[in-house]
Amino acid sequence: MAEKPIVLMPEDVQRMLGKDAQRNNIWAAKMVADIVKTTLGPKGMDKMLVSPTNDIIVTNDGVTILNEMQIEHPAAKMMVEIAKTQESEVGDGTTTAVMLAGKLLENAEKLLEKKIHPTVITKGYRMAAEKSKQILDEIALRITPNDDDVLKQIAMTAMTGKGAEDAKEKFANIIVKAVKQIYAGGKIDLNDIKIEKSKGDGIDDSELISGIVFDKEKLSHDMPSFVKDAKIALLDFPLEIKNPEITTNISVSTPDQLRGFLMQEEKDIKNMVESVKLSGANVVLCQKGIDDFAQYLLSKSRIYACRRIARSDMEKISKATGAKIVSNINELTSSELGGAEMVEEVRHGNDSFTYVRGCNNPKALTILIHGGTSHVIDEIERAIKDGLGDVICSLKSGLVVPGGGAVEIELARKIREFSHGLSGREQLAVEEFASALEFIPTTLAENAGLDPIEVLTELKSKHDSGERNAGINLFTNKVENVVQSRIIEPLKIKTQAISSATDVAVMILRIDDVIASSGKSSGMPKMPRGMDEY
Repeated sequence: MAEKPIVLMPEDVQRMLGKDAQRNNIWAAKMVADIVKTTLGPKGMDKMLVSPTNDIIVTNDGVTILNEMQIEHPAAKMMVEIAKTQESEVGDGTTTAVMLAGKLLENAEKLLEKKIHPTVITKGYRMAAEKSKQILDEIALRITPNDDDVLKQIAMTAMTGKGAEDAKEKFANIIVKAVKQIYAGGKIDLNDIKIEKSKGDGIDDSELISGIVFDKEKLSHDMPSFVKDAKIALLDFPLEIKNPEITTNISVSTPDQLRGFLMQEEKDIKNMVESVKLSGANVVLCQKGIDDFAQYLLSKSRIYACRRIARSDMEKISKATGAKIVSNINELTSSELGGAEMVEEVRHGNDSFTYVRGCNNPKALTILIHGGTSHVIDEIERAIKDGLGDVICSLKSGLVVPGGGAVEIELARKIREFSHGLSGREQLAVEEFASALEFIPTTLAENAGLDPIEVLTELKSKHDSGERNAGINLFTNKVENVVQSRIIEPLKIKTQAISSATDVAVMILRIDDVIASSGKSSGMPKMPRGMDEY
């Protein structure tokens, strides 16, 4: 009698084992790296991403591209995660992190074909990553918050290749000024810098406002458009009669009772507005609604009012003006008010904004971006966020490294020297790690239309002769001292990219079995949607 086969899993579960699983995962990771590869550097190209609803994004920002792509392959999703980590930790270097992870896996595939075990490769990669951090600390250059020129160059390097390139010098000045204004005792909170966008005017008209700008207009034409020496009340309660939370029936038997009921509502609103007036406020910014009758009374008293302001904006206004957000009308007194030199309504095209300028404590401020189209403005916003992230993490650590591929070549050279002192098979993995680092300058040259092999050979030659700051200046298309050319990046970008890329490469290499339940929408790992277009 034949033995009955043992069934472990349901029929709709597919399984991929051993080398097939490894190859499939490495292939997917390489595909993700190839997508963002062409966006690297100042001469990198942009991608146009079109959503199912025909929303268009034009960008060369790595994390934005990967976020919008609806990637399905599980290993590819892990690559997207490192881009997100890089973005949240530093704000820049997402493309570098993804490309490095893809190259580490591609190089690991060569070693797997030589019958080297994945655990040996992962051990070598870990050793190389640890050594990289030590080397980076040794070759990093120290800066102080007073090095304005260096900070501007860091911001300009971050924005190079983005939509803001034409006005990068102006934006670099804005970024450094903004960061230094909120810099306090070594602590910087990026949330204190608000970025507001306005369609119309040119990119050059963008400005830094030492105060808060938000996209709300005054409630009534009769209200003043300009309030000097503003006393600002921030209200977290509605200036209107609250509706009962449950269905309520009111029995009215005479016209006098109905009149009395309506008059009581008006009286309550009058009392609320009177409390605002008694506090001395001449500007009311409310997170909730403001009744029409309350609007009329506020207009009559020449009080500027806005309603339904976002909580995040309320908190920034509170920080900038010193006003306290009040949740009860009875607690509103003059001591709860904030101060600003002026509050005014400003129109840009079809958009209306309220400007709170000349704040008592401008520890929160606004960068107002202008541009011809929403796509341009969005890309400029991403460029400014990259610049802000780079300047902030440079100030926090006080350490920077040369850009233009110089730090990667020097790192690769020293990692190779380190590998010569190893005796086991890990030596091969460490050497492949060094080769992966060289992928960054090679791609920079390739994206600029230069011969990557020629550029790489020249870079290696200069570094071998002791010129450790030699990198590619893609504005002159020459290999030169990039520190003198002021192409500088924060150390944190490199350490975070190497750390994240190594982690994901190690995790993917250790997978030798993929078990996928088909379900309705899944199946075995497949190519990310839209990837065949690249």
